[in-house]
Amino acid sequence: MVNDPYLFGQIAAANALSDVYAMGGQPLLAMNIVCFPDCLPIAILGEILRGGADKVAEAGCIIAGGHSVRDDEPKYGLAVAGLVPPGRIISNATARPGDKMVLTKPLGTGIINTAIKADLLSTHAFERAVQCMSALNKKASAAMQHYEASACTDITGFGLLGHAAEIAEASQVSLEICFSAIPLLPEVLEMARMGLIPAGAYNNKEHLGDKVTFDNSLRLEEQMILYDPQTSGGLLIVIAEANADRLVVNLREQGVPSAVIGRVLPNQQELIQVIK
Repeated sequence: MVNDPYLFGQIAAANALSDVYAMGGQPLLAMNIVCFPDCLPIAILGEILRGGADKVAEAGCIIAGGHSVRDDEPKYGLAVAGLVPPGRIISNATARPGDKMVLTKPLGTGIINTAIKADLLSTHAFERAVQCMSALNKKASAAMQHYEASACTDITGFGLLGHAAEIAEASQVSLEICFSAIPLLPEVLEMARMGLIPAGAYNNKEHLGDKVTFDNSLRLEEQMILYDPQTSGGLLIVIAEANADRLVVNLREQGVPSAVIGRVLPNQQELIQVIK
């Protein structure tokens, strides 16, 4: 998704650490997982690992070793272990009717990465996307614990709707999501209108099928943004209505982009309703 190996390592590490943050945990140990070809300079691998190590250190975590194999193209990730106090685990199966949903990080990294490959993205939009993908969900995790979130998941490859559907199904509730409230990365809507939609978004749409209904005024490109697979996306935090706005204010004061994007409904025929 980026040509800079150091940034690549940072983004991969932030993505891996996110699962622990989504459950209210503190990452402790991480193991490098590396695939690398013989045809590339070993210095590139060094920069990838340096990027990952710096991001892990930022999380207060330790690289405890790893495993490497030869492969035709570079691949890098982390297996992360963390701790959370008993009784304080934040699940994706505990959303309650009446709760609000808060999204941290804007959407659109899959579309942005497709636009990067087509060399159609401005420098500003590229830099903003890289900043977003490499940012840890550490502050968002701490804030949602302080305000006693009901449930949470991180938004990655299944897109916003895919991960929201997991919360709805596991909690036996329905969700209402407001498209106009969702923050988007710069130029995402423009790129989507040009048809720069990754294949993963169409796979996500097919997988969810008729579980999602859309307001008739929403255009196809707007719908596809919600299926867009995210790389190192933000947290989707489900929280009591009384605490939702306070959580958003707290996060924004810390420089974490966030917004209330919907609400939890009692179980209905439609799993997710998307309104304008």
